[in-house]
Amino acid sequence: MTGAALRLADVACLRGGRMLFRGVSLTLKPGGGALLTGPNGVGKSSLLRVIGGLLPAFAGTITLSGGVGMADERLALDMDLPLGRALDFWAKLDRAEPDAVAAALEAMALTRLADVPVRMLSTGQRKRAMLARVIASGAGIWLLDEPGNGLDMASLDLLGRAVATHLAAGGIVVAASHQPLPIDAPVTLALADHGAEAA
Repeated sequence: MTGAALRLADVACLRGGRMLFRGVSLTLKPGGGALLTGPNGVGKSSLLRVIGGLLPAFAGTITLSGGVGMADERLALDMDLPLGRALDFWAKLDRAEPDAVAAALEAMALTRLADVPVRMLSTGQRKRAMLARVIASGAGIWLLDEPGNGLDMASLDLLGRAVATHLAAGGIVVAASHQPLPIDAPVTLALADHGAEAA
């Protein structure tokens, strides 16, 4: 994977007449990771959605390359389809490599569930399916919103390994979490009311 890059310059987000944050700046090169921290309601999820182009930035600029894959609370998989086919639908839209879905299922220990309808998956299995969708996308930039929610220790280990593989291949990961994650994120961006502090 080559060409992944992300730069935020003085980004602000206004929602419902409230300034969630402003002055957020971040630069990540290939292999770079960042962890967003801060209390609930401070704008971690909104910042990820702004980066992903799902929300407009009130101010500032965002430049990125390498494509974006996002995992949040929305499963975004057809509940009636078998898991493998549901993932394949998105992989085709993303113009992913032919073996991308099989590799993503293996990475998240879901291969044996490929023929199981999505609606029959457990909460933890659905969370891993969401992560598999991001892995299969081939996107250079992963945006992960509370990726550890609903995962047991073994699944958290799978998450950590998948992220490490992505970073080693030159990808970028930005994760928001209120709990510790097995993710190597050299940059921590602590969102507070109306701003952020990098560490």
